[in-house]
Order: sequence, then structure tokens, then C-alpha cells
Amino acid sequence: MRVLMLGWEFPPHISGGLGTACLGLTRGLAKVGVDVTFVVPKAFGDEDRGATRILGCNEVPVEVDDEDDGTRGPAAAGAARRRVVAVDSALLPYLSAEQYAARLAALEREAADEERATAPPPAPAPVENPDKARRVSVAKRPLSFAGFYGPDLMAEVERYAKVVEQVARTEAFDVVHAHDWMTYPAAIRAARASGKPLVVHVHACEYDRSGEHVNPAIVAIERAGLEAADRVVAVSHFTAGIVARRYGVPAAKLRVVHNAVTRREQREGWHVEKPAGAPVVLFLGRVTFQKGPVYFLEAAARVVRVMPHVRFVMSGSGDMLPAMVERAAAMGLARHVRFTGFLAGADVERMFALADLYVMPSVSEPFGISPLEAMAQDVPVIVSRQSGVAEVLTSALKVDFWDVADLANKIVAVLRRPALREALTTGGRVEVEGMRWEARAAQLAALYDEVAA
Repeated sequence: MRVLMLGWEFPPHISGGLGTACLGLTRGLAKVGVDVTFVVPKAFGDEDRGATRILGCNEVPVEVDDEDDGTRGPAAAGAARRRVVAVDSALLPYLSAEQYAARLAALEREAADEERATAPPPAPAPVENPDKARRVSVAKRPLSFAGFYGPDLMAEVERYAKVVEQVARTEAFDVVHAHDWMTYPAAIRAARASGKPLVVHVHACEYDRSGEHVNPAIVAIERAGLEAADRVVAVSHFTAGIVARRYGVPAAKLRVVHNAVTRREQREGWHVEKPAGAPVVLFLGRVTFQKGPVYFLEAAARVVRVMPHVRFVMSGSGDMLPAMVERAAAMGLARHVRFTGFLAGADVERMFALADLYVMPSVSEPFGISPLEAMAQDVPVIVSRQSGVAEVLTSALKVDFWDVADLANKIVAVLRRPALREALTTGGRVEVEGMRWEARAAQLAALYDEVAA
């Protein structure tokens, strides 16, 4: 089975749980014999290469050479190989319109500087049919992306779709599998160009990110992708319910495949001696409405009244971060709350290792991999009932995101009662051991067989 998979991020370059999930799924699919070509906006050259061959769309001809002319051979240890195809892009996940415009302007300046430093090629000789000559020229040279980023985010999504459509006309695959709304237009074109079935994976939707104040353009793109899909994969029953209610996706098209975690890798991370007498309660994620940072601070204010030595850490970036810093100061929490900004890679592992408790008070969380990552580091967790991960966890305390009194009481209970903390840690260790990406990949492989039959 060969899959053309479309995603917007791939470790180590990630902005949230999406990239982590894509890495886990592709590793799992490789182990069950599925060959995945993964298309990302831009490959940086340091992506995971365990069973991956990385190609850059900005470095290959428009008529993409499969580069697989009988030389691929069997993958190591019986695992199928994955390839990451790069499409150079100005767009990154979770950028606001203003942040995108600033990034676009910077890239355009870099492109202009590079163009001035490079002598232009000689003008082509006149031909009878200019359109034909242009097509031949494009087919013979790598496609240049420098400077052609479009005026806004939606234009960049369209540009990505055009490139992926070309890739789909030259790659050999059996199924198109798309992650996140920014890839849905590309997925629709790829499926139509190839005549292959389309699987759309919903890790989050606009109603998760924005509540009732949705961006209608994004909702329209999501709806088009969901309607065009042969199957829709949701990361939880919670998310499947939203997709069914908000977008009218019939139950016959919906499948639920929960996320997972690789405990072995987590345990090989940081092993830090926790500071004595100063327990740390951690919030780690995007500092946005969806993640519930306000409720984290409200609970912190209640906790420090009875346990003033407790330290709270908010790790992450997002549009609400400045407001949360100001709010913490106004609530008298300046000495109790630390803001680390965005963390990635080893810094995330180190922060989990320092924590005594992880709290995820999300308002709407399609799944939520971070609690699993915390449990893999033997950190007890509290999660909101409004999250998909709450469906699969039994060794975690659960609260309604809005009930800050209940959240504060449970934080105090975990910190003050060693027996409870040990029970959550031990139970979490057992649960995480059973959550393997290979099992999730096997579910996807069966789904691929179903739609490709």
C-alpha cells in the first residue's frame, strides 16, 4: 500500500501536536508495511530520517521524477520507507494574518536580495508557440519558489495545492491522506488528478480553535475537504461528534483513530532532579482560547492561597500570552507563575521532567497528546472532560474546564497526597505502555485497504 500524505509540519519543526502525531503515524505505518510519501510546505533537511527519504519540491523538476526506478528495494527490518516531499512556503501553522504578512514581507525581501546578487539567465530565443516553450522549460528545471508566496494566507494554501496536484500526477500511490485544513484543497486536487480515494484526518477544526467566532473561509475549506473525502478520520469520539454536527458528515464516513505516544523515547529524555520543597504545576501548549490558559491562572490563584510555595509554569506561545502575563500580575501571581515562551525538542522533555503535575484545562481539545507525553515521563495529569484524550485515560483526574474550584482542589490533592500521586503515576505508566502508534497505524492500514478496494 502506497499513500500520498499531506501535512503542514514534521518534527523537529512543529508548532503543536499535529507534527508529533504525523511522525508517530508515519513511523507506525512503516512498521506495518505502508509506504508513505509525506508532503510538507518546507523541508529543512533535519527531519526524522529513521525510514524516511526526504525530497524538496523546490529542488526537483516540475515534472517530478519519482527517483524510485527500481532502486528502492526492501526497507530495513521489513519496514516500508517514507519520503518527505518539501514545498517551500511562507505559511506556518497558527500564524495570525498579521504574523503571516510580516513573515511574507521578510521572505520577499530575502528573495529580492538573492535575485539582485544573481545574474539573470539569457533570454530565450523567440519561438512560434511561446506557451509550448514555457511548458517545456518548466519541465526541464527545478521549480523556484523564491518570491512567489502570494499576497495572503489563503493564496499560499492555493499555491501549495497547485504544487501538490503536480506531485500527484507523477507519484505512484493508492490513497491520498490529508492532515489539517490547509492541506484540504491540495488533497482534493490530488485525488481528482490521480483518481485515487481521499482520506481526511481531523486533528482539530475551526470550531475547536475559535468557538462560535469562526473564520467562514476556513470553515468553507474544511467543509469542502470533508465532503470530498471517501473517509474522515477523527482523533476522538469527541471530535467525531463535532464533525458530524457542524459539517453534516454521515456516520458511515466517520472513523475514530486515537493518538498515541512512544514511551521508550520519552523515557530516554531528560532525567532532572526536581527542586525540593517547590512543587511545579505545568501548563504546556499554545496560549490560546482553545487551551484554557485563563482557567489555569484562576486555579493557580486559589491554590497559592493554601500552598504559597507552589510554582506554576506556563510554557508556550500564542495570541493570549501577553494578556496572560498581565493577568497574572494583576492577580498577584507574579512570584508564583513563570512564562517560558515556546519550547521544542529537548526543552519540552526537560520541562516535563521538572514538573510534579501537568494540567490541560482545554475548552475544546480534539485529542491532546501532551498528557500522554507527561504520563510517559511519570508525571501525573489533570485533563478537562472537554478533550478527546479523556476518552482513553483512566489514570488521570478529570475536570470541567470552567470549574476552577474543582481544578484547584484536585491540584492540591495531588500535591499533598503522595499515595494519590503514586497511583496516578503508576497507572499512567501502564496505560501509556498500551498506547502504541503501531496499533493506530494498523487501523489506518485497514482503512486504506477499505477505500482502495
